[in-house]
Amino acid sequence: QVQLVESRGGSVQAGGSLRLSCAATYSSNCMGWFRQAPGKEREGVAGIYTRGGRTYYADSVRGRFTISRDNAKNTVYLQMNSPKPEDTAMYYCAAVLCGSWMPSNNYWGQGTQVTVSS
Repeated sequence: QVQLVESRGGSVQAGGSLRLSCAATYSSNCMGWFRQAPGKEREGVAGIYTRGGRTYYADSVRGRFTISRDNAKNTVYLQMNSPKPEDTAMYYCAAVLCGSWMPSNNYWGQGTQVTVSS
């Protein structure tokens, strides 16, 4: 069964840290993290080539967030350092097209909420 499970979100103060986890039941050449805040469109945050390790970051998080993977566990992580209130959103992971970083299918997990307070 195709399944994506996002976890390890939570509440954190600005300047703290958080590490999100995405466990998948399938492998993909590229995986990405997305987020959606209330009243806003879903946006891409980061992506990674699961085999080569090359990464992509949205300008808004570059230098603060780090995406990584553990291929043996089919798991992708998002390390959030120095989060800001504007990072508050529901975070999702998905398989993505390696060139455009857009979702390659319609498989989504339940998401994990991240709330950043000042």
